[in-house]
Amino acid sequence: MATSSSPPPPPDPSTDADLLRHLLFLSRDVSSHQQPSPPPSSPLCVNPNFSSVPRNVKQLSLLFEELLLAVRDDDDRCVDFALPRLASLCFREILLVLHRLKAHFDHCSARSRAFVLFRAEPLAAEIHEQVVDLATFLDILPVAELRIPEDVRDHVRLLLRQLRRSSPAVDPAALSLRRDILELIALVESGTVPDHAALQGIFRRLGIDDSWNCRHEIDSLERDIADGAAADRWVPAMVALASILRYARYVLFGASTPRLDTSAGADGRKSPFSEAEDLAVPADFRCPISLDLMRDPVVVATGQTYDRDSIVQWIGSGHATCPKSGQALAHLELVPNRALKNLISCWCRDNNLPFDGADATSNKQADADNATTAAANKAALEAARMTASFLVEELAAAPCTEAAHRVVHELRLLAKHGSDNRAFVAEAGAIPLLLPLLRSDDAELQVSAVTALLNLSILEANKRLIMHADGAVDGIVHVLAEGAKWRAKENAAATVLSLSSIHSYRRRLARHPRVVEVLLQMARHGPASSKKDAMAAILSLAGDRENTGRLVEGGVVGAALEAVGEPEVSEEAAAVVAALARRGGAEAVAKAEGAVARLVGLLRRGSDWARENAAAALVAVCRRPESGVVAELAAVPGIEWVIWELMGAGTERARRKAAALSRICRQWAAAVEAERTARLSAISITTSSATVA
Repeated sequence: MATSSSPPPPPDPSTDADLLRHLLFLSRDVSSHQQPSPPPSSPLCVNPNFSSVPRNVKQLSLLFEELLLAVRDDDDRCVDFALPRLASLCFREILLVLHRLKAHFDHCSARSRAFVLFRAEPLAAEIHEQVVDLATFLDILPVAELRIPEDVRDHVRLLLRQLRRSSPAVDPAALSLRRDILELIALVESGTVPDHAALQGIFRRLGIDDSWNCRHEIDSLERDIADGAAADRWVPAMVALASILRYARYVLFGASTPRLDTSAGADGRKSPFSEAEDLAVPADFRCPISLDLMRDPVVVATGQTYDRDSIVQWIGSGHATCPKSGQALAHLELVPNRALKNLISCWCRDNNLPFDGADATSNKQADADNATTAAANKAALEAARMTASFLVEELAAAPCTEAAHRVVHELRLLAKHGSDNRAFVAEAGAIPLLLPLLRSDDAELQVSAVTALLNLSILEANKRLIMHADGAVDGIVHVLAEGAKWRAKENAAATVLSLSSIHSYRRRLARHPRVVEVLLQMARHGPASSKKDAMAAILSLAGDRENTGRLVEGGVVGAALEAVGEPEVSEEAAAVVAALARRGGAEAVAKAEGAVARLVGLLRRGSDWARENAAAALVAVCRRPESGVVAELAAVPGIEWVIWELMGAGTERARRKAAALSRICRQWAAAVEAERTARLSAISITTSSATVA
């Protein structure tokens, strides 16, 4: 059950004068909830007390003002003041009641209007209980003993009669609205598209009259659901209503005008604050698979972190490799990343976002419960399907670029969250309509189109639809090569990364005559964030041995080794070098100028993952005796200490690779020493023979 939590007790006033000041301040605070004409963002009035209590408390503040006049003399100086003992006790109890009333109103104001409507009975009963307490203490209050004018005493008596008329009954209009909403949910659940006039009537009664207020209500309602604020009985209805509100917002108010991305500077660098929906989510807080904010980050055997749901789905679909690095998973154990989870929790709290901070087991159960609720909620699914169909129809009929941009932006947002939404958007036929927009001359429309395609590609079933659509790969390559904004290019690279998680598509993408070329251009000449996305896409392509020759011929080895020295992209670059070296590209790495020096530099100063991959690349190259790399490595000053330090402080895989490097170096040194000894021995024998002769 979710009721307003019990507020902490107010500070205990040390004097009666302080008590009256606290009462006056608190009564004014409670009365501020009085709204002559409640705006859509205010809590729904489901009980007469919601509107009458603030008015009554405002009248009560007149009593406190009158009593405070006795605290000061004619010269406005403080004088000794003491209330009758019974009056002081009553006022202290009234202070507690006002404090609880304030907490109650604050609680309702922070909730969605739908939440207040569905929880009408317990909320009305709670406020009625506080009103009864307030009336009781006013009845006990010895008004006759207080130094106040007679008209104020009459005012208090009148207020008491008003409070005694309090009732816990819910307003019939609110109950009627709730019944109509439940009937609307049942209608949508049956697959029937609701009448626009009926939607408008319900919205008007909810106090929602424009797109902004509708979005605010959706956000508040989803926050209530995520916070577990609703009783179990109403969770399905709230989930369904949130989806219906989203559909109705598009139908009644149209697609909203997207905010222009004005954050890119002359160099094309994007700000993390460039879009409202991204809310500046740090890259490290996003799951590499779903690209969404991680709720339960876990570490796999390779040391990479993913959201639990995403990596479980990845492993469950038959994959035995790390999605980001392409390495085989030594085991399938998932270790909670509690440090990262705490950072994400703090970030969410600072940005006023809901985040379940329970332990991993509780999180997993809660996520499963929420997923089950959403999946089993047919009304929510039908509303999402209607939303996707409506938006795709609007896109097909868009009369101009501006109208198309508005719709594509909404499709992009819809496809950003939830596999069901991605499936519905694709089923409605959005992909063929999005592909021509990849070549749009409108920069913002191009960004929205490629980002929508990226969001859709996260669902595995949609990858096939995209890869088999005419011109899809060519359109993505066009954005990579000629995108008007770096943001569009980055999302195109991320789309390549997403699509290449399927082995057959990974090969098909690499066989395209321009994919490797344009990714390399981006990796060499783009800003840091673009280089990172390009290298991540190349790393995914490098996960298949068949692609190694094409990547080497395209110049990937040189580009990756150059990027190894850039801190922002060194991890991905090192992983690319290691992947190519392991899958047949060791000779190309060995021949690359400065390869050993760059990789050793990364061993000294790189991150854990970068050092791990640098060691793996060196091991793969050094195992080719004809390359001469071992001799070059052994000649590096202090290399023994670097390898020894990595063996003691690196990741598990890094320690294994460092140990292998150490063995290779020792074997090479032993072979060199044996060769030198044999040579000296041969010289000695020759010298001795000459002397004898």
